[in-house]
Amino acid sequence: MDDEKLLWALELKRQHGSTSEAARAADVPRTTFQHWMKLAAERGLSGYGPVMPGFAVKTVSSRSADGAWVKQAKAPGEVFEVPEGHAVKGVSALVDADGRTVQRWIKTREETVSEGLIEALKSVFDSYQGRAEASAAPDNTDSDLLSVYPIADQHLGLMSWARETGENFDLGIGSDRLRACMARVVAQSPPSRQAIILNLGDYFHADDSRNVTPRSGHSLDVDGRYFKVLSTGVQLMMDCIDLALQKHESVLVRNLPGNHDPHASVALTIALGAFYAREPRVTIDMDPSEFFYHRFGSTLIGAHHGHKAKAEDLVMSMATRRREDWGATRFHVHYSGHIHHFTGKEVAGVRCESFQTLAAKDAHSHSNSYDSGQSIQSITHHRTDGEAGRHRVNLAPVLAA
Repeated sequence: MDDEKLLWALELKRQHGSTSEAARAADVPRTTFQHWMKLAAERGLSGYGPVMPGFAVKTVSSRSADGAWVKQAKAPGEVFEVPEGHAVKGVSALVDADGRTVQRWIKTREETVSEGLIEALKSVFDSYQGRAEASAAPDNTDSDLLSVYPIADQHLGLMSWARETGENFDLGIGSDRLRACMARVVAQSPPSRQAIILNLGDYFHADDSRNVTPRSGHSLDVDGRYFKVLSTGVQLMMDCIDLALQKHESVLVRNLPGNHDPHASVALTIALGAFYAREPRVTIDMDPSEFFYHRFGSTLIGAHHGHKAKAEDLVMSMATRRREDWGATRFHVHYSGHIHHFTGKEVAGVRCESFQTLAAKDAHSHSNSYDSGQSIQSITHHRTDGEAGRHRVNLAPVLAA
């Protein structure tokens, strides 16, 4: 609206004596004409003094054909900016009868991913000086075999003090333990052509630098800065993949989110996917769901961290979501973690089991008498005969002093 048109509107108002009659003469809605009057008042075209500093025209009320009352109110403050470390969670608005915004409420929340995430991943990539290049496959692998390496509840970054829990554990101990046990179990396993490294969730003890569980907010005993833990975790999984490549022609990697690391597990997957983009022998499963399914010959394998559903529900989900694979296979298994100890049961012909962890007990677990054993294993499946064997690496229980 230019000043000339606003002056024309003011003249209509003077001639007709009311906003309604003037709006009818201008062939516009009454609310539109009122808006014109406010603009004319703000620009000082209505014949009254300028708006006071820090105020804005609120309403314009007609007194007669040649006069008006002008109501002023405090002008809006500065433009809102999202605080550092926060993200917009939602926006609510109060609108008038014409749908125009009168007020807005902007709700924010703290970012769930640490600001050091990108730097942490970049530092790992820099140490390798680029992406992984293709490597030569081992000789004489068996195409009728598949080796599955479940990694359950590694809880990388967990801190445990021996005087309190009976066993010392930190970022370095946890990394060295998984690397050494993975090397041993790979050496024991048969030379299957294909291998699956199945991270069953809670690979990281904490999801971000706040060091609390994402859903319940329970405090966690964590060793080291989040940057350090995340960098170490990416490097450690690379080491596990490289160990498997020495024995198997191709390696499929799936990182399932746990209740401790729903976002950190995504970061791990993205980092590995970028790093192994040039290695045709490694496939990083980028499926964003919390479920994993893989069909190998006559066997259908399912997996989930196990924190949101019971075994019976997980079996029904697998049968429903993989109807074709379910009907075309004779053997069905489902793997999970979360509870840190071994369980095995058969549900409608499906072998369901959870696995032990290599991690030590933190103060919470120790105080609640969670005294499960510690081990890692590989499971070998035959293309037509189902499960064909297992190899296990056990950790001896820590004896009290």
